[in-house]
Amino acid sequence: MEKHVNIIAILWIALGAMSFFGGFMVFGILFGISFIPDMGVEAPIILRTIGLGVGLFIWILSIPKIIAGIGLLKKKEWGRILTLIVSFFSLLNFPLGTALGIYSFVILIKEETTQLFKS
Repeated sequence: MEKHVNIIAILWIALGAMSFFGGFMVFGILFGISFIPDMGVEAPIILRTIGLGVGLFIWILSIPKIIAGIGLLKKKEWGRILTLIVSFFSLLNFPLGTALGIYSFVILIKEETTQLFKS
């Protein structure tokens, strides 16, 4: 079970890092588009605001994934619980979040895994 927990931890850290990078890309693209000449006065302000808002939203959603993965790697009980919570919310994130969420549920709910985190 320890091998599965380590795999889940690494996958959550990787998914969180990809989400964080995706938020950075959304921010960068929208902020960059706002510098196109002859767009008027309002369009750059709107693009920068949306880019910042969406980028921050994605960054905020990616941080718990990374923290959950780190908690799992350190075999902390709070890491297992946080991973179960993050797994539940990522079930709608088709296909990667759904697959990783189901895999996390299957492994982290087993009694063997629970004992691993209690020791």
